[in-house]
Order: sequence, then structure tokens, then C-alpha cells
Amino acid sequence: MAAVGFVTVSAAWAGDRATSLPTAPAPAKSLSTVQRHLAGSQAEVKRLKQDLDRQELDSRRASERLKQQDQAIAELQRRLHELQAGPAPGSR
Repeated sequence: MAAVGFVTVSAAWAGDRATSLPTAPAPAKSLSTVQRHLAGSQAEVKRLKQDLDRQELDSRRASERLKQQDQAIAELQRRLHELQAGPAPGSR
């Protein structure tokens, strides 16, 4: 009889313990909050991609301008060397 009483008390105690244990924590943020955050993050990523594309385009344009300027400088240097060398033989 004592054994049956012990099992009954143990089962009741275990049942009380199970109900008193904390359950899984509720999600900290609701789904709509997470979706809004995700949408904001996606918009920020899109804006950053556009900024990057614009900067890359600006960089390509600047690179092309520098290339053209280098070519112009090289042509001017070539002409300067020709002038400094004097008239070509037989041009007089």
C-alpha cells in the first residue's frame, strides 16, 4: 500500500512539475514585424546595388577619360619631341 501511495504521490508531483516548467518562449517578434524588417532590408540592398552600379559606371567613365587624356598627352609629347629635334632632313 505504501508503494502505491508513493507512486501516486510521485506521479502527482511529476505532473505538477511538468506544468510549472516554463514552456517554449514565444517568438520575440511577430511575423509582420519580421516581414517589415525584411522588406526594409531588401529595399536597402536594392538601393546599395543601385549606388554600386552608379559608382562603377562613373569609374568606367573616369577611366575612359583618363585613357583619352593619356593618349592626348602622348601625342603632344610626340609633337614636342619632333619640334625639339628640328626640321626633318630634306624638308628644306
